[in-house]
Amino acid sequence: MIKQTLSFSNPAYLSTSNAQLVIKTPETTTTRPIEDIGVIILDNSQITITQNAMMFLLENNIALITCNAKHIPVGMFLNLDGNTLQSNRFQTQIEASEPLKKSLWQQTVQAKILNQAAVLKQFGKDVKRMEYLARTVNSGDTNNCEAQAANYYWKIIFEDYIKDFIRSREGEPPNNLLNYGYAVVRAATARALVGSGLLPTFGIFHKNQYNAYCLADDIMEPYRPYIDLAVAEKLADGLFVGENLELNSNIKKCLLTVLECDCHFEREKSPMLVALTRTAASLIACFEGKKKKILYPKIYESKRP
Repeated sequence: MIKQTLSFSNPAYLSTSNAQLVIKTPETTTTRPIEDIGVIILDNSQITITQNAMMFLLENNIALITCNAKHIPVGMFLNLDGNTLQSNRFQTQIEASEPLKKSLWQQTVQAKILNQAAVLKQFGKDVKRMEYLARTVNSGDTNNCEAQAANYYWKIIFEDYIKDFIRSREGEPPNNLLNYGYAVVRAATARALVGSGLLPTFGIFHKNQYNAYCLADDIMEPYRPYIDLAVAEKLADGLFVGENLELNSNIKKCLLTVLECDCHFEREKSPMLVALTRTAASLIACFEGKKKKILYPKIYESKRP
């Protein structure tokens, strides 16, 4: 079953009754089965949620995200007891060797660059440079292929629609749209990791004493291009122009649908929320020595008309 992503941008009162999320607004009262929900985004200062509702949501491994006044996700609530084998998996994760983590990061960077290349290819861009960089990523990416690929990628991905685009968290639009999409994918990644019994804090590459989600930041890297593709497609269709480059309910709704998009693996495809769980499960197998490769999806390559 595809888990739903619910975003609340207007005043609401959220509670629970009979395994249902009860949503009360000034106009209506509706319910949603808790088991059908994967992510909830609270994007209004006049939303009230009961402690009982939070308890039930977290027990069902639902990521609960809060946003700031600029509508960007800034906080996340996750289940602290998401898996029956959690203690063993924490220990296995912490004891992972440096060579293993460097190999996993190599695979992660390769997957990210190849997905970035797939995005560019859909818009008729030259990807020979990207494909070369993907082939030459070494253990731990000490030759910094990720940064080299990013430098090329961001120069050309939006060049047909936006002049001299520079990727920066505080930069001009559509950086704001990318930031929102990445924050949602980050939360979904952390949810998958916790649900699989892993600590999202201890990364395989990212290390920052002020970052509680280093592993989520690692594992989400090959999934970032799905957000890039969604933004690029809307720019190409003329839907993100002028005032529409500012975050509004329609844009947020569009970006949230990425969590439901098909992620292609070798023999099958899965919605992103399911794909992230598969990636997390493969990471556990790598930590436990059962596998050598982490499972990442590939963006389906099809050139736009």
